[in-house]
Amino acid sequence: DRTDLDGQIYKNFLNTDTVAQNEAAQPKNSEEMRKFFGQNKRVVFTLIQKFRYDKGKTYPLLSDRDDIIVMVDEAHRTQYAALAENMRTGLPNANFMAFTGTPLLGKDRKTNEWFGDYVSEYNFQQAMDDGATVPLFYEKRVSEMMNQNENLSEEFYQLLEDEDLDEAQQAKLEQKFATEMQVIKRDDRLEAIAKDIVNHFANRGYLGKGLMVAIDKFTAVKMYDKVQQQWKGEIKNLVGKISKSDNDIEKAQLRRIVEYMRSVEMAVVISEDANEVEKFAAQGLDIKPHRDRIQRLDAQGHDLEYNFKDPEHPLQLVFVCAMWLTGFDAPTLSTLYLDKPMRGHTLMQTIARANRVASHQIAGHRGKVIEKKNGEIVDYYNVFRNMKAALKEYAQGSDGGEDAPVQEKSQLFELLDQAIAETEAFCLERAINLQQVLHTENTFKNLSQFKAYTDILLSRDEWRKSFAIYSNTVSSLYEACKPEILAQAVRPIIAAIEYLRNLIDTHTDRANIDAISIKIAELLDESLVVNNANQLTVKESSPPYQPQHQIIQSGKTWDLSKINFEKLRAEFKDVTYKHIEIADLRAFIDRKLSLMMQQNITRTDFAQRLQEIVDKYNSGSSLAENSFSELLDFVESMKIEDERHVREGLTEDELELFDIIKKDKMTKDEEQKVKLAAKSLLHRLLEAHPKVLVQDWWKDRQTQNSVRKEVEQVLDSNLPETYDRTLFTQTCDRVFNLIVDFSSQGRKWAA
Repeated sequence: DRTDLDGQIYKNFLNTDTVAQNEAAQPKNSEEMRKFFGQNKRVVFTLIQKFRYDKGKTYPLLSDRDDIIVMVDEAHRTQYAALAENMRTGLPNANFMAFTGTPLLGKDRKTNEWFGDYVSEYNFQQAMDDGATVPLFYEKRVSEMMNQNENLSEEFYQLLEDEDLDEAQQAKLEQKFATEMQVIKRDDRLEAIAKDIVNHFANRGYLGKGLMVAIDKFTAVKMYDKVQQQWKGEIKNLVGKISKSDNDIEKAQLRRIVEYMRSVEMAVVISEDANEVEKFAAQGLDIKPHRDRIQRLDAQGHDLEYNFKDPEHPLQLVFVCAMWLTGFDAPTLSTLYLDKPMRGHTLMQTIARANRVASHQIAGHRGKVIEKKNGEIVDYYNVFRNMKAALKEYAQGSDGGEDAPVQEKSQLFELLDQAIAETEAFCLERAINLQQVLHTENTFKNLSQFKAYTDILLSRDEWRKSFAIYSNTVSSLYEACKPEILAQAVRPIIAAIEYLRNLIDTHTDRANIDAISIKIAELLDESLVVNNANQLTVKESSPPYQPQHQIIQSGKTWDLSKINFEKLRAEFKDVTYKHIEIADLRAFIDRKLSLMMQQNITRTDFAQRLQEIVDKYNSGSSLAENSFSELLDFVESMKIEDERHVREGLTEDELELFDIIKKDKMTKDEEQKVKLAAKSLLHRLLEAHPKVLVQDWWKDRQTQNSVRKEVEQVLDSNLPETYDRTLFTQTCDRVFNLIVDFSSQGRKWAA
C-alpha cells in the first residue's frame, strides 16, 4: 500500500511537468533520501517512513537551510512522534505546511500543536454548498445484529486503525478484545449482513460502485465469499420468478435486475502479510485467488484500482478493511457498507469516499440514465453513535452549524414528500389538480385530462421548463430512496408527475415513445393500481402489459417537402389542444432548423426570426391561432431555403461557400463567377492533389499557411474583378476561418 502511494505522489507531479521524468526526485529508501538533501534537490517526494533511523541513535542533520518548505499531506497519525521528530531534527529550520481533512483534535489538538493554527478551512458543509461534493445519507440496517458495546476502549480502536502494529502487539490486543471481535465476526450475523447487502446493492436507484468495510482481513474475505454465494442464489431465485410470472412488465424488470447482477464483478482488496496463505488457510479461507486478482493486470494493462475507478468497468463491489479508506477517489463510488468500529478522523476519512461528484452518468437497470445525487452509508455496526461528535469536529467548521452534512436516510423521504408538495403547488397555480385526477377511475388509461394538463404547461416555455425541474427533483429523490421506498406506503402522485412529464416530452424532445411507455408502466407496476372503489392501493398482482393503456400521443410526423400549409391552417381552428399542436410544430422546426444550420452556418438569421416568434408566443401577446400561423409562415420560408441549393445548381456545401463568398448587389455574371469560385475551392480542398487538408493541419503554422495560400489562389483566379483588395482579404479570412473551425471540430471538410 505504501509503495503504491509513494509512486502515486511522484507520478501525479510528473503529469503536471513540475518535475522532469529524468530527475531523480523519488528516493528508493531512507539512505538515498538523506543523500538527496545533501545534493540540494529542488523537489523531493517521499513518505515519512523514509525518515526511519537506527534506534538509540540521534537523527543526523540533513540541512540547516531556512528556505526549505515541507508540504505534508494527510497531516495526522504518523506526522507526530518518532518519524516526525526525526524529520524536524534533520531539517531544523524548515517551514512546515500541512494539509488534512481530518486533523487530530480532542484535548491535545496535536495537529495544531505541531503545525500551528489554520491558514484556511474548507469543511464538509461548504463543499456540499459549493457543489464540490454530494450530500451523504446514512442508514442503520439489520439492527438486531448490531453490537451494543458503546464503551470500546482506546486500545481496541488502535487495534483496528494502526497498521504499524507488529504481529506480537496485534495478537496481544486481539486476545484482550476477543469477546468484541467474536460478536462482530459471528457467522450468523455475517450471513444476515451478506443477504442484506445483496438485496440492497442490486436494487439501488443509482447503481454506483460499492465498498464493504470489514473489521479485519479475514472477515473481508469471508464476507466476499458469503455475498458471492447469496448473489448467485438471488440470481437463481429471480430467474425462477421470471419463468413463473405472466406479467410482461414484471418480467422485463426482473430480467434487467438479473442482467445487472450477472454483469457485476467483486474483489477483495487487502494488504499483503508474511505467510498469509497459511494464516488464511487456518481460518478456512483461500487468499490466493484474491492476491492474484490484486496483482494481476487486465488485457489493457490496467490494475484492479484502475478498474474500480472506471465507471464502465464491471468491477462494482469491493471488500476492504483498511485499504482505500483514505486518499482514494473513485467518483462513482456511492455506497459504503460499514461493519467495523470507527470514530473520529478515521470515520470521517472513510465516509468521504462516497461524497465525490460523479459527472459520468450510469444507465440504471430500468433503462434510465441517473446522475449521482448523493452518497449512502449503510451502517451494520452502529458506527454512527460516534458520528455526531465526529461531524461537529470535522465537518461543520469552527462556527458549527444547524444542519449536519451527513443525515439519516429518512431525511431523503422527507425531502421527497416536500418536492412532491412543491410540484403539486406549482401545478395547482396553473389549474392542474393531480390529486383530483388520481381519484378518477382508469387514471392512466384515459388521456383526456392529462392532455389538457399537458396543453396548459406547453402554453409557456417557462412553465414547461419549471415543471421539468420539479419533476426531475421528484424523480431523482425517488431513485435515491430505493430500495427502502419500495417497501413503504405508495406515493401514487409520483406516477402522475412522471406520466405528465413524459407526455410533455413526447411533444418537445420527441423521446422514444416505447421506452417512455415501458418506464411509466414499470413505475405503476411497482407502486399502485386503481381498484373498483376508485382508491389507489398497493399492487398485489398486475395484468400483462398492454401498450394501448400507455402513452399513445406521439406528436405528428412532418415532411417539409409535402406540407399542405393551407390545410394545416384550416384544421388548427378545430384543434382542442392548440398548445400541443404548436409544440409539435415547434419540435419539428427545431430539429429541421438545427440540420439546416449544420449544413450552412449563414442561416443564423432563421434562428433569430424563430426566437422572435417564440418570445412573442411566451409573452402571451399573441393568440394561439396567430402564433401557429406565424410558425407556418416560418416553415414556408424554411422550405424555400431548404430547396435553394437546387435552384442555384449547387450542392449544400457549395451553397454554404457561395453564401460566405458572395457580396451584396451582384450582377448575373458576377453571381456565376462566385458560384464557380465556390465549386473550384471545394474541389481543391477535398479532391485535388496534392492533398491540402492533411491530418491536424490547423495545429501547425506551416500547414496553416499552405491552406491559406491555396484558398487565396483559387479565389484570386475565380472571383470577379469588382472584389477590391480589402474585400478580397476579408473574404479569404472568412473562408479560411470557417475551414479551421470545421477541421478543428472534426466536422465536414476535416482531414
